[in-house]
Amino acid sequence: MKIKSSVGDRVFNIVNVTLMIIICFLTLYPVWYIIVYSFNEGKDAMLGGIYFWPRKFTLDNYKTVFSNSDITTAFMVTVARTVITTTLHVFFTSMVAYAFLRKELMGRKIYMAMGTVTLFFGGGLIPYFLLIKSLGLYNTFWVYVIPGMFNFYNLIIFQAFFRELPIELEESAKIDGANDFVIFTRIILPLSTPVLATIALFVGVYNWNDYFMGVIFINNPKLQPIQTFLYKVIAQVTSNQMLAYAPGGIATRNVTSQSLKMATMVITTMPIVCVYPFLQKYFVKGLLIGAIKG
Repeated sequence: MKIKSSVGDRVFNIVNVTLMIIICFLTLYPVWYIIVYSFNEGKDAMLGGIYFWPRKFTLDNYKTVFSNSDITTAFMVTVARTVITTTLHVFFTSMVAYAFLRKELMGRKIYMAMGTVTLFFGGGLIPYFLLIKSLGLYNTFWVYVIPGMFNFYNLIIFQAFFRELPIELEESAKIDGANDFVIFTRIILPLSTPVLATIALFVGVYNWNDYFMGVIFINNPKLQPIQTFLYKVIAQVTSNQMLAYAPGGIATRNVTSQSLKMATMVITTMPIVCVYPFLQKYFVKGLLIGAIKG
């Protein structure tokens, strides 16, 4: 029997749908505007009146950006940083989390207490900078990788997931002669795809979007990530310098510093946006497991 909804329910649903449409539009339109602006001629875009699609479509902005070797280098640095750091972070943090669950680990409670303190207190930027410099990581590519290999908050998430795995799997593997490392790599990790994908997405997005490390700890332009490059494009005169790299005639006809900024924004954000849909199903599943069982 079909139950008819009341007038109040219908009004409530209409208001909810209307509000969600407005919120979605306000969230997505700025991104869409940047994309539209980046594909429009810079000189024409300065006249205004561009809202939903390019008035004079062109690829000159992107040609100019990619003609600058600095952005290509920065892009490759960011890709390498994101892939290496995310891979090592997921493996190392999950391995430490699995070890901390072993009751036979000496000093386990002390390690957990020390790690918990770091969630609430930090040494500050200056001590951290001095530490990085004393370790010889300043102005090297490894300043992106080594400090990012471990995070105690993510360790707690891994532990919450590992506790829900059947203990019988480990016991049967030990009977067959497997050690802890074999159990971890061949049994625990393959069963932990949702939480691995969730943490990988968090860490990957952070490393892709981070510009602060490149500003504070990198002095070599060849080692700056793409977000640091974008920061300099927006905050400094780099966009005007990029006009000098434009293929013959483009700079004077179509390209402006503002259109270059928009094109650079699109280039820096689209790769990580395209990766997200492939991890979304694992991401949602990982969050649900943590919410229900953790």
